[in-house]
Amino acid sequence: MLVPFLQRGIQLLLLPVHVLACLGLWDPFYKKVFPYIMAKLAPVYNHKVYRQKRELFSSLRKFAGPSGQLMLLEIGTGTGTNFQFYPPGCRLTCADPNPHFRTLLLKSLSENPHLTLERLVVAPGEDLQQIEDGAVDVVVCTLVLCSVTHSGKVLAEVLRVLRPGGAFYFLEHVAADQSSWTYFWQKVCDPVWRYFGDGCSLSRDTQKELEKTNFSELTLRHIRVSPHWLPTSPHIIGYAVK
Repeated sequence: MLVPFLQRGIQLLLLPVHVLACLGLWDPFYKKVFPYIMAKLAPVYNHKVYRQKRELFSSLRKFAGPSGQLMLLEIGTGTGTNFQFYPPGCRLTCADPNPHFRTLLLKSLSENPHLTLERLVVAPGEDLQQIEDGAVDVVVCTLVLCSVTHSGKVLAEVLRVLRPGGAFYFLEHVAADQSSWTYFWQKVCDPVWRYFGDGCSLSRDTQKELEKTNFSELTLRHIRVSPHWLPTSPHIIGYAVK
């Protein structure tokens, strides 16, 4: 009973936001503001997980196709915070449902001339019909599966666009152990967190969704990102092979 009580208390504190959301006014406004917030926050987060990202993406090249070129799709590209970790010559397709990221994304591309942009796609991860079946060697998602409407549909699309033997790379904050205080606070904050995280859920069990998806191989590990008291601290990191 304590969780619903605290949830109501937080909702009362943020009543103006809640009212705007109910009227359908919050999301259109916040989608315009969110890219500039992420432009400030993403470098801070990247600094915290720099070593883990560098290690994770160091193996991207081994999934290049027969031509030797790496065709990479990033879902939820945002400001392009991962571009620095991609190998030279990588041919990149960027997909994001928020068109207001475009200016910041193009700025990041100009700062990473080792990459070649194939195309920009404005689409949610659940519906990537503009990308052909088996068209890419690698798909990347970082801090995206927490905020999509249906993570299972996103992963189904990942499998569809990957060529056989291609790989899906991920780094996601996830639900904590259900017996922990972290999970308690995740559940308390969940209803209002989505307002400021563009739909982000704190308590999504992304590992379970990955295990349910028909990958031939799944390699992941759990990490915590500082500060550990934040409800976004628990993460999973790894890759899955089609």
